[in-house]
Amino acid sequence: MSRTRPPDDGDELLTRLGSLTAQAREHAELQRSRVELAIALQRGMLPTDMPTAPRYHLAVRYAPACHGLNVGGDWYDAFTMPDGRIGLSIGDVQGHNIEAAAFMGQVRVGLRALASVTSEPGELLARTNDLLLSLGTELFATCTFMRLDPSTGVLESARAGHIPCVWATADGRSGIAGGEEGPPLGIQEGMTYPVTRHRLTTGGVFVLLTDGVVEGPLLEVDEGLDQVVRLAGVAAVAGLTADSLAAAVIKGADRVGHEDDAAVLVLGYDGPDGQPKDGAERQPKSGAEGQP
Repeated sequence: MSRTRPPDDGDELLTRLGSLTAQAREHAELQRSRVELAIALQRGMLPTDMPTAPRYHLAVRYAPACHGLNVGGDWYDAFTMPDGRIGLSIGDVQGHNIEAAAFMGQVRVGLRALASVTSEPGELLARTNDLLLSLGTELFATCTFMRLDPSTGVLESARAGHIPCVWATADGRSGIAGGEEGPPLGIQEGMTYPVTRHRLTTGGVFVLLTDGVVEGPLLEVDEGLDQVVRLAGVAAVAGLTADSLAAAVIKGADRVGHEDDAAVLVLGYDGPDGQPKDGAERQPKSGAEGQP
């Protein structure tokens, strides 16, 4: 004996499928709106203009994690401080959501505000750490802050759990700027952040970046940093612009195998006379060397 389904069952099934489809579409639209809002927050909180100084060149690249629903909190910044020196910062907020993007703005603004009180990198990170803890958030951030003296080329740097920078010189030397670091910002009160000194030489470059450029499932961080070292070294010897080097470095984010934010900030120095190499158009022949 055969059994037949009442004709109303098919209509009810179609109605339920239509309702579920509408709910899924509504949910997808909501999530898309959240991602667009987070990306807008990110872009609105990043600087639109870079400071200028004779013979120094700054170039940046930023690729937000806009695939899927992940939106991170990487940032870069550069600004002129009250004493005439230039502050450079780059960092990464824990998490991939709107809260991380908003917290990124708080960290960046906090660094700028406190730089009017002290421009010493170690003290600045310590004060920023205490400020973030006072906000009562559970988020934290890694960060590198550098202070450049344009009159001498001296760079003073402090790191809060962030990956190291890369340097290269026009004579073919390149490497990773090591030195002791402190813990990430926003974890524990009363932390100290050691300061490392470097000096930009003629044709010198310094590359600040976030881990989304050099680390992921398909790439170990050491291998990723080595690739940036090689790129910086080639750019220094070839006399490429800071902008060209930044563009080449950010392409590394395509090879790490994950969807994370990626930020790059390149500082280049023409030298005291600003003369181009081999009569070519003036370029920031990238490179930097550590200072004992």
